[in-house]
Amino acid sequence: MTERRLVKGCCPHDCQDTCAWVAHVEDDRVVRVEGAREHPFTRGVLCAKINDYEKRTYAPDRLLYPLRRTGPKGDGMFERISWDAAVDIIADRFAAIIAEYGGEALLPLNYLGSMGVVQRRALMRLFHALGASRQIGSICGAAGNTLAAEGHPLGFDPEQIAESRLVVVWGANLLTTSHHHWHFIEEARRRNGATIVCIDPRRTRTAERCDRHLAVRPGTDRFLAAGLAHVMFAEGFVDTEHAAVATDLDTLRTEVSSWTPARASDACGVPAEEIVRLGRELGTVRPATIRSGIAPEQTLAGEAFVRSLSALAILGGHWRHRGGGLFIETSPVLNEGHAARPDIAPRPTRGLDLARLGENLTSTTLAPPIHGLMVFGTNPAVVQQDVARVRAGLARDDLFTVVVEHFLTDTARYADIVLPSTTQLEHFDINGAWGHHYVSVNNPAIQPLGESKPHGEMMRLLATRMGLDAPALHESDEDIARSALPEDISLDSLKADGWRKTFPAQPELRPGSLRLSGITAGDAPAPGNRLQLLTPKSHYFLNSSYVNLARQRRGMDRPTLEMNAADAEARGLADGDRVAVSNEQGEVTAWLGVGTSICQGVVSLTGKWWNHPTETGAVANFLTPSSWAPGGQPAYNDTFVDVVAAPLPTLPQVERQVGAGRA
Repeated sequence: MTERRLVKGCCPHDCQDTCAWVAHVEDDRVVRVEGAREHPFTRGVLCAKINDYEKRTYAPDRLLYPLRRTGPKGDGMFERISWDAAVDIIADRFAAIIAEYGGEALLPLNYLGSMGVVQRRALMRLFHALGASRQIGSICGAAGNTLAAEGHPLGFDPEQIAESRLVVVWGANLLTTSHHHWHFIEEARRRNGATIVCIDPRRTRTAERCDRHLAVRPGTDRFLAAGLAHVMFAEGFVDTEHAAVATDLDTLRTEVSSWTPARASDACGVPAEEIVRLGRELGTVRPATIRSGIAPEQTLAGEAFVRSLSALAILGGHWRHRGGGLFIETSPVLNEGHAARPDIAPRPTRGLDLARLGENLTSTTLAPPIHGLMVFGTNPAVVQQDVARVRAGLARDDLFTVVVEHFLTDTARYADIVLPSTTQLEHFDINGAWGHHYVSVNNPAIQPLGESKPHGEMMRLLATRMGLDAPALHESDEDIARSALPEDISLDSLKADGWRKTFPAQPELRPGSLRLSGITAGDAPAPGNRLQLLTPKSHYFLNSSYVNLARQRRGMDRPTLEMNAADAEARGLADGDRVAVSNEQGEVTAWLGVGTSICQGVVSLTGKWWNHPTETGAVANFLTPSSWAPGGQPAYNDTFVDVVAAPLPTLPQVERQVGAGRA
C-alpha cells in the first residue's frame, strides 16, 4: 500500500511572497507541492515558477556528487570525486591561502538563492572563524537600504493594503514578481472602491489589471514625483501637520515649485493632465498606498527616487492611517544576523562590496587580493553588472573557487570544486521574508538525493577538517535556526504550525527627523540615438533560477527583446527578427518582439538567461556598465544599446533551440 505523507515547508527563493507550501510524499518521493491553503498570505496558490518545485529536486541535470575541475575555467569540464577528497582539497587550499596571505584573502559570496537561515548563514560561521573578508552591500535594493538607514519607513503589513482607497503600483509587476500582494489590492478595490494606478514604462500584465497606466520614461520617475508634489503644494493638499516630520519642508516646496505638470510631463512622458489628476488623488484620497518595486531604484539616481516616494507618502499624510504609506519591503521579526555568528571572528576584517565583485576580483591594488572564493546562493556570472569583468575575475588561475549549487550554472563552470547542495525538499530550515511578516518553517520531506548536503553539514565537515573547535561551528541545523528566532517563538511550535506571524514595530515618524528634498538634482541619463535597456524579472524564471528547467523554458520560449513599433520601423526591423544588442561593454543576441506595450526609446530583455546553451545565451549583464548610485546600488537601468539585425543561427543551432523549447 502506498504511504502518503503531507510535509509543511516553504519556498526558499528571493521573492517577497515567501510562500508556505505542503509537500505530498508517496513512497519517499515528493509527487507534488501545493500552496498552504490556510496560510493567510499564500492562500493555497504557488507561482508559475515553483508550482512544480519537485521537478527541480528530481531534474536529470541535478548535481548530486562533488566535482573537481579537469579543464579550463569556464568550460564546464569536471570529474566526480568523493566528499572526503573535496573537503581535503578545500581545507588544504584555504589553509595555504591563509598561511601566505592571511584570512582576508578568502571571501564568501552569497545572496538570496535561498533565503533560509541555515542555507544562507551557516557557512558564514566558517568564514567568520577563518577571519575572511566580509561581504557588504547589495546588488538589489541598496538605494532603499540607504533611505531606510536615514529613518525613512519603507513598508508595513501588506495585508493592511486591503484598507487603502488608492493604490499606486510604481515600477512593480506584481502579477509576475509577487502575485499574492495583488490579492490585497483587489480586496481594497472590492471593499473600498479603491482606484489602482500603475506607473511603469511597460504595459505589464499588472498594468492591464489596473484602472490607469502611466507610461513613464525609465529613470525619470523622480521628476514625475516632483510634478505630483507640485500639485499637492500648489492646490493645498499637503498634510502640513504630518509633513512636520521633514527637516526641510520649505526646501522641498521650493524645489518642486518649478516642476509644473507641464515640465514634469516633458521630462517623464506622462501627460500633464494625468499628473494633475494623480497629484490631487494623492492629496485627497486617504489612505493611499504607494506600492513600489525595486527596479526603479536601479539607476544612478536611485536614492533620489526612493526619497521622492517617501516624500509623497508623507506629504499626503498617508502614514497616519492604517493601510496607507509607502510599501517597498517589510520583514518579520527574525534575527538572521545572529545565525551567522560574526562574533566568532578573531579580529575585525575588511568589508568588500558585493556590487563591486568584478572590480574586486580583477583589482591590481587590493591588498591582499582575493585568492579563495566560495559561492553559494547566487550566480554572479549572470546576475552581476559588467559581467564580463566578473568572469575575467573568476577565470584567474590564481583564484581557488568553490561553488555550492544544484546545477552547473554559468558560475559553477568556473569552479575548481563544485559541492552539491540539497534542495528545499531535502533539508530543514526556517525562512523570513522581505514582503510580509510571517516566519516559516521548512521541514524536510525526503532524504537528500545522491550525496547532496545541506550547508550546515558542509560547515561542520570543513570546520572539523580544518581543526576549528569553536562550538558555533559544530551546532546542528536546528540550533542554527533557533538562534535567529525571537524569544516568543519556539522552534518546536514553529515546526508543528508551519508558520508564525510576527508584529514588527510600526514606523515611527518624529517631527524634524527626515530629509525630503533633493529629489530632482541632476539630469536623467541622455541616451543619444541609443535605446535604454531594461532587464525585468520574468514570469517563469526567478532571477537566474529555473532557466535550465523544461517547463519554465517552454513558458519563456526564447530570449526576446521587446521594442516599440515606431523604434523597430525606424531601424528597419520586424517582429520575430533575430537582433544583436550591443554597446561598448559587449553584445548579446535575441529575437525581436515588436508592439506598443513599451515606451518609445526603451527596449526590454526579460529574464536572467544563462550563457549555456549558447544558442539561447543572452546574458544581459554583458551590456551593463560598472556604475553605482552614491549608496552603492548598481545602475542596471542606465544601460544604453544599439539594436541591429543579426544573422540567423545555423540550422543545427535552430534545431537545438526548438528542442530546448519542447524539452
